[in-house]
Amino acid sequence: MEKPRIRKEMLHRLKGLSAQDRQEWSEWACKTLCHQAAYRESRTIATFLSMSHEIDTSYLIEQAQADGKQVLIPKTYSGGRMVFVPYDANDLLLSPFGVWEPQSDRAVASSEIDLIHVPGLAWNRAGYRIGYGGGFYDRYLKDYRGMTVSTIYGFQHCEFSEEAFDQAVREVLCYEQGD
Repeated sequence: MEKPRIRKEMLHRLKGLSAQDRQEWSEWACKTLCHQAAYRESRTIATFLSMSHEIDTSYLIEQAQADGKQVLIPKTYSGGRMVFVPYDANDLLLSPFGVWEPQSDRAVASSEIDLIHVPGLAWNRAGYRIGYGGGFYDRYLKDYRGMTVSTIYGFQHCEFSEEAFDQAVREVLCYEQGD
């Protein structure tokens, strides 16, 4: 399947999840990710602020803060540039993409980030992902040397061929309903 068709199909399936299914997935993702060695050993983690059809990252953010970790979230700029800045619930604006983003420009160097929780719509067996088409994460991850992980719903596994600029996620944790 081609990427635009996969994006459309996955968005449809994600938006079709019930609130209960999304909550169970989100709680599973937080619990599972927090048991990973990469999480336990990290001091600084980056995640994203979820849209209504995505995994609810507020569970992870709250747990990471309770665990004393510095939490970062992405800020995007024109030209496909993205940085991660410290999370502050009082410093958010709704971006043109409909995603909450920080107002702050206090970027943290990628070398200081131990773990990045990577969003997307579909992943293949090799860990390559299809995102929303902006290429922000692929550009950022190209030079990132730390750990990357995604927490996905089982139906988000999909076979497709990656392209030269795509960057694989190192670990994909997959939720099957009833886990």
